[in-house]
Amino acid sequence: MLVRQRPCFKPWSYIPDGIMPIFWRVVYWTSQFLTWILLPFMQSYARSGGFSITGKIKTALIENAIYYGTYLLIFGAFLIYVAVNPHLHLEWNQLQTIGIAAANTWGLFLLVLLLGYGLVEIPRSYWNGAKRGYLLMKTYFKAAKLMTEKADAEETLEDVMEEVRKVNESIKYNHPLRKCVDTILKKCPVEYQEKMGRNMDDYEDFDEKHNTYPSEKSLVKLHKQVIYSVQRHRRTQVQWQILLEQAFYLEDVAKNETSATCQFVHTFQSPEPENRFIQYFYNPTVEWYWECLLRPWFYRVLAVVLSIFSVIVVWSECTFFSTTPVLSLFAVFIQLAEKTYNYIYIEIACFLSIFFLSICVYSTVFRIRVFNYYYLASHHQTDAYSLLFSGMLFCRLTPPLCLNFLGLTHMDSSISHQNTQPTAYTSIMGSMKVLSFIADGFYIYYPMLVVILCIATYFSLGTRCLNLLGFQQFMGDNDMTSDLVDEGKELIRREKRKRQRQEEGESRRREWKERYGHSREDSTRNRNVHIDPKESNFSDISTNRSASKYTRANNRTERDRIELLQDAEPLDFNAETFTDDPLESESGRYQPGGRYLSMSRSRIFDDV
Repeated sequence: MLVRQRPCFKPWSYIPDGIMPIFWRVVYWTSQFLTWILLPFMQSYARSGGFSITGKIKTALIENAIYYGTYLLIFGAFLIYVAVNPHLHLEWNQLQTIGIAAANTWGLFLLVLLLGYGLVEIPRSYWNGAKRGYLLMKTYFKAAKLMTEKADAEETLEDVMEEVRKVNESIKYNHPLRKCVDTILKKCPVEYQEKMGRNMDDYEDFDEKHNTYPSEKSLVKLHKQVIYSVQRHRRTQVQWQILLEQAFYLEDVAKNETSATCQFVHTFQSPEPENRFIQYFYNPTVEWYWECLLRPWFYRVLAVVLSIFSVIVVWSECTFFSTTPVLSLFAVFIQLAEKTYNYIYIEIACFLSIFFLSICVYSTVFRIRVFNYYYLASHHQTDAYSLLFSGMLFCRLTPPLCLNFLGLTHMDSSISHQNTQPTAYTSIMGSMKVLSFIADGFYIYYPMLVVILCIATYFSLGTRCLNLLGFQQFMGDNDMTSDLVDEGKELIRREKRKRQRQEEGESRRREWKERYGHSREDSTRNRNVHIDPKESNFSDISTNRSASKYTRANNRTERDRIELLQDAEPLDFNAETFTDDPLESESGRYQPGGRYLSMSRSRIFDDV
């Protein structure tokens, strides 16, 4: 009995032959040019403290000389290997293959390290996010660490600004390096610029014989320090405010979990007005059900799904070299779709697979922090050097990620050992048979190390090692973590009381202005109308003099009223604390209701 095969129709998303090789050739060589030549040069250019474009370019070229020399040394080593091997002949295509192999080898080394961390940490982060109180405790821990970093950034900025002040006072207006000092001053915060501007004496000439002045090289170094310290100080300030908002919101979630009204109540209102569309659909009732009831379960289900994907990836990474039988689950799914000519299913399966791999790898890049040398901060607080470094990693990881995906699905003929039509990406890579120890050894067996990395990440071995070395990491079973959590909790409580006092003070000022601002204007207007008629017979000079005198008196009264209001407002006002003191009750400053009495001759607070 003959089985009729299903006819293969041309899909609507089919790309004609010759298009994908051109696309991959442009993408691959553009990314290689960026990651190995342009972006390293731009990193050095961005970190340079030069005052001109020529000076920054010169500094960047000098710093990258060692960087480029290392690449040439590696390429020379591969070149010598190919030249010594008698079975190989040097051709341009083979040299191109050697360069591609060197780049992909380094990229695959980074890929496995990042992938092993992301496969475990991403599902675990969602699972821990569903636990009650976990995110709040971790936020307290971050607050304690960030406060230390914030204080260190402020101290560093003060030291750098002191150096700038000394340079500003020593180099006068007619010094040849004054333009460099002005450039440094423009990078300083506004309050420091005002202080240095008031102390500057532009009428004093510089004396080249009797005074010692900093050189241009030292000014370049100082300029670099100013850029770094100002950016770090601004970043810690913004991160502190964002962390406070996050901590306040998580505390509100913890309080609303026991609410019987099913209405989410915020301690502080958002400073930015929300969209009416969002307010209508995401009302307090919907917010309570999502934050207190649905979100934990959604995170748990998502963590389970991501864990299943992670297990599939780990199994496929360890077994994709086996072609008979096919053990890689990715290859099994793709081959089943090939038999039925289901082109759409192949596209969806490939997209979801490489999408999950990309999330695991690239999300780890956002989590990496190498002291303050490389750090991706949220809300546009990342410096130019870290942004360029992350761009280098993305360009460097994309080709080996695609190569690893082709190996998992057995679409690479060098792995499947089948005479199949090569993919567009493989045609650009060339045949890796030139370097057999890389094609048949490193590319196949090195990804198995992802199992060891996943086990190390699951037991938090890296976190424990950093904690032993003195770098505080969030660990639930550690005394240092508990101390930092308590410290962060106290910092958040202090900031919360401070914000509450500010809002209460603003509300009292607003209420006082609404209740007594109009009566003050009416009394002033009536006083101006009921003027003695005899005063109208004065001369113009005496009239202007009396008017200016009255204006000065009125302004003085207004200033006294504002100052008295500011002085009379306590930080933590409580009526009971004043009624218990007999001295204060006898002095007549406060009445039992906690209200203020008259405090000046003008009696402007009689009604308050």
